[in-house]
Amino acid sequence: MLKGWPAILTLGWILLALSIAAAGVALYSLVSHDGLSPLFAEVAAITAGVGGTCVLSTVGRTFELRFRDATLLTVLAWFAVPAFIALPYLADPLDLSLADAYFEAVSGLTTTGATVLTGLDDLPHSLLLWRSLSQWIGGMGIIGFAILILPFLKIGGMQLFRLEFSDRSDKRLPRARSIALVVAEIYVGLTVLCFLAYRLLGMDAFDALNHALTTLPTGGFSTHDSSFGYFDSALLQWASVLFMILASLPFLAYFRFIQRGALRDRIDPQVEAFLLTIVAATVLFSAWLVTSQALGVGEALTESTFNIVSIVTTTGYASLDYLGWGTFAAVWFFILTFVGGCTGSTAGGLKIFRFQMASRIVGRHISHTIHPHAVLPLRYGGRLVSDEQVGSITVFVALYLATIAVISVMLAILGLDSATALSAAATAVGNVGPGVGSVIGPAGTFASLPEAAKVILSVAMVMGRLEILSVLLLMVPAFYR
Repeated sequence: MLKGWPAILTLGWILLALSIAAAGVALYSLVSHDGLSPLFAEVAAITAGVGGTCVLSTVGRTFELRFRDATLLTVLAWFAVPAFIALPYLADPLDLSLADAYFEAVSGLTTTGATVLTGLDDLPHSLLLWRSLSQWIGGMGIIGFAILILPFLKIGGMQLFRLEFSDRSDKRLPRARSIALVVAEIYVGLTVLCFLAYRLLGMDAFDALNHALTTLPTGGFSTHDSSFGYFDSALLQWASVLFMILASLPFLAYFRFIQRGALRDRIDPQVEAFLLTIVAATVLFSAWLVTSQALGVGEALTESTFNIVSIVTTTGYASLDYLGWGTFAAVWFFILTFVGGCTGSTAGGLKIFRFQMASRIVGRHISHTIHPHAVLPLRYGGRLVSDEQVGSITVFVALYLATIAVISVMLAILGLDSATALSAAATAVGNVGPGVGSVIGPAGTFASLPEAAKVILSVAMVMGRLEILSVLLLMVPAFYR
């Protein structure tokens, strides 16, 4: 029988950590004199009170966090924590509705980057910092979930990415805590480097901090309505491209390189495919911009690279309204919505390795059709892929597309046009941010959507971030036995 005490205890500690972040923003607000320090102090107190109650309610109980408990904890946390992140959005000066506030908070924590807000340039800095922090905290949680939990839940072929260590002599195997610590150090280190790069290339300290906090989690929240277009700097765009790509590479590869440093650990099949996808898409789109939009080669290369990388990595920054380039651009960017980064990164989407595996599965099926008696083992990165893993990948891709289809239909029933409904569903499940069309495109927001649609999309964002199946598991009665 599954008991929820481990999940309640861990959720309590998560909320206590979030209360510290809120207290930090309250202190920043006090120093910057933007008048919101009492609000964030109240948020910190409420969050700490609930978190402390969760921790104290488990005093005297002995238990360990099993993987079923971990699944319950993860789903519970990703639905519950946004409720506390949303608290400042309910108060003045935003005064958002419950649906809007929760949508904004979920979008932040899942690093989706979709927003219902306008007038960002005039908002108090403490609110903008809180939004950015929500994405940075979410990015940390995403990496931990992808590296430490998903492989053991056998979701979407993630078993292929379990930690393996060749040195099993007298040394103790690294535990989850040490792995998480190293990954956290890498995440923080890259964030600091990103901040320094932005600062040196022209951003002020506040913008540099906020955009560093939303680049590494591939979140895309900005401090300006015009997003990266506000800075009008090719150097800043290229710096952002670099760190968006770094954030979309497997953090486990960084960890393994630190542990062993072997050249074979620096080269990962999904990394190669990810980089080649970006290069191919950029070259094709740059050529199209030069020939059809009369852009110079340098401008075409910069704009296409920045916006393509932003969508592929599911960051969601925009340097301009690329949908103004015509139908070809709209279709192109909609397709890129499904791609995503590498496994074990902060990026969303289907993930590159699943496209690789899908192509190999199809190829093997074709070969079997031609040579029905041939033995054709399936390999990935030198590893033999089992039938169980093939089935897991197939089921995940089917569930992913089915989820988008179901949500699209639900949104259409609520009155959204077909393009907006399909694009909103795809960008929510993929945790991308901007969609396609005049309503939710890079120049729009989700504010005009019905509140019911925002609730549906909030659930979709969490499902997409948790790889769908982990949420569905909680709906199966056998899971609790």
